Amino acid sequence: MAFQKAVKGTILVGGGALASVLGLSQFAHYRRKQVNLAYVEAAECVSEPVNREPPSREAQLLTLQNTSEFDILVIGGGATGCGCALDAVTRGLKTALVERDDFSSGTSSRSTKLIHGGVRYLQKAIMKLDIEQYRMVKEALHERANLLEIAPHLSAPLPIMLPIYKWWQLPYYWIGIKLYDLVAGSNCLKSSYVLSKSRALEHFPMLQKDKLVGAIVYYDGQHNDARMNLAIALTAARYGAATANYMEVVSLLKKTDPQTGKERVSGARCKDVLTGQEFDVRAKCVINATGPFTDTVRKMDDKNATAICQPSAGVHIVMPGYYSPESMGLLDPATSDGRVIFFLPWQKMTIAGTTDTPTDVTPHPIPSEEDINFILNEVRNYLSCDVEVRRGDVLAAWSGIRPLVTDPKSADTQSISRNHVVDISESGLITIAGGKWTTYRSMAEDTINAAIKTHDLKAGPSRTVGLFLQGGKDWSPTLYIRLVQDYGLESEVAQHLAATYGDKAFEVAKMASVTGKRWPIVGVRLVSEFPYIEAEVKYGIKEYACTAVDMISRRTRLAFLNVQAAEEALPRIVELMGRELNWDDYKKQEELETARKFLYYEMGYKSRSEQLTDRSEISLRPSDVDRYKKRFHKFDADQKGFITIVDVQRVLESINVQMDENTLHEILNEVDLNKNGQVELNEFLQLMSAIQKGRVSGSRLAILMKTAEENLDRRVPIPVDRSCGGF
Repeated sequence: MAFQKAVKGTILVGGGALASVLGLSQFAHYRRKQVNLAYVEAAECVSEPVNREPPSREAQLLTLQNTSEFDILVIGGGATGCGCALDAVTRGLKTALVERDDFSSGTSSRSTKLIHGGVRYLQKAIMKLDIEQYRMVKEALHERANLLEIAPHLSAPLPIMLPIYKWWQLPYYWIGIKLYDLVAGSNCLKSSYVLSKSRALEHFPMLQKDKLVGAIVYYDGQHNDARMNLAIALTAARYGAATANYMEVVSLLKKTDPQTGKERVSGARCKDVLTGQEFDVRAKCVINATGPFTDTVRKMDDKNATAICQPSAGVHIVMPGYYSPESMGLLDPATSDGRVIFFLPWQKMTIAGTTDTPTDVTPHPIPSEEDINFILNEVRNYLSCDVEVRRGDVLAAWSGIRPLVTDPKSADTQSISRNHVVDISESGLITIAGGKWTTYRSMAEDTINAAIKTHDLKAGPSRTVGLFLQGGKDWSPTLYIRLVQDYGLESEVAQHLAATYGDKAFEVAKMASVTGKRWPIVGVRLVSEFPYIEAEVKYGIKEYACTAVDMISRRTRLAFLNVQAAEEALPRIVELMGRELNWDDYKKQEELETARKFLYYEMGYKSRSEQLTDRSEISLRPSDVDRYKKRFHKFDADQKGFITIVDVQRVLESINVQMDENTLHEILNEVDLNKNGQVELNEFLQLMSAIQKGRVSGSRLAILMKTAEENLDRRVPIPVDRSCGGF
């Protein structure tokens, strides 16, 4: 499907910026003009990207409405759905994709961020002589290598340490890891190796050293999952697929096959979630790639269809970067309940997870306090006692629903399939379910192969092996240097842009605002601790971002890294998006409230408020209570029993420190549990008690008051920036 935009009746033809990587036959297309806008229906064959840039969402919707019939309609904008769209369109099939939320809004953005074959699956394959699991690992290792090649800006090899605490485990795990290398064959990233105890502690100094024998280090891949998913969607759009987020499938369309007399699925009735507009999208083949919602679509086709999805919740937490080395992960192969926990550096933070518990299917999964504490307890088992693992250091937490499936064609319908399943209903609906992030491409290939065979479509073999994703073709490890030199960006910001957008980073840099400083020249940050800049909000809209949640969670990853930072950036993000999308004040407020609700429930912010409430216990020694009361009364000079912004300003002025009133309001509001505009003595003692327990860390008020007490006579400036502490 090719299509081109027109402005005031003039057709602008996409330039085909990338060199041909597919070697397909020449593409053909036909146009239909409208006043001030032109579109073309799906191209019958493509040889290179037909659009230099992905078409706008409005233009994509127009193509969906006016194309008489697509070859393929994919339902679902996760990794697998977008992979299906890319596979289909690069074979020359007229392709459409609809997603009721945002691309990667579900499980695909809530993974462990690993591109891996599955060490534990190989162990099970060997122990149980399971050939299916062996093939799954081998396939995943091939796909791992391909994904690292086609999106080098978004992915990289990561060494992962397996600490050994019993001598007999050393040869056992060494053999297993070496077999992992062997199965990978030519796709092995780097050879695994053994470390002595001293060398292991040198690489991972915060590791528990008691009884440590040594360690084994092996390599897997790591990626930015939501950005990777988006890159697949954008690449499909550039090759000509009509992709649209916030398009919900209301019902499936059916027609009678004149040859068999049976009803066949022939498309879907779609609703634009943002406007409420509905229209039909017709297609020869409909693919259900909806992950945890697989059975919902299957029951649209056949209300008596047997459920095949058995959802499982996986919770992850993010902690400050100092909990792990910058370039070494950790694997706990056997937790207290037999699960596997990864402890990995990611985006200069530390990610830990995952859990694996049965759950109900919901579009808004919430991380539970029980799962968060389970992960923290497992982390404590592997870190040195010198490192205090605090509940307050959890910066973000999320839950993703893994769509485990049973094969409806299997004799044992209760048995979970660890591989993916392609199911074809009597009416021709093709469902792809199960599998894993790493194998999205091969899952898509199998699905499109089944679609071609079942619906007698005319297309060649898959062409996605080695096909660069958006931003990957001209990326290099030194690309960020050009951004610094050519645009005057900070080095950290330039590295972030290069690692996020690849060779498209220059387009973001061109949009960057002048800072008004000597250095950096351009690139105003959204929040001081992270390298995200305002230009990314403008560029994110070109990448189909429609809401503030899209921006803080999937165009940037702020919500996944630090929910407090995300909340602080929200007003500016909404302001910038409102300016670009012409939002009125009501819409801006609605976006703010929706995004804050998302942070509160889905990204773990709710847990912050639960760590410090007006019902929190005060468990302090009498000497500590006296010490903290003395500190409090240095601010509460009038013995009112509470302190306000005025009290804090008075103390700061006495030591010649100036602070913005809005900042002071934010600092006090973090501790003002009953929200009456003042911090009472009891609230302050509750805060200090929670800090001692490790349930709260990085409280700016606590740091400010402690430093003020120590420096009243020395006139030392008080640091008030948010520390690395979480909630």
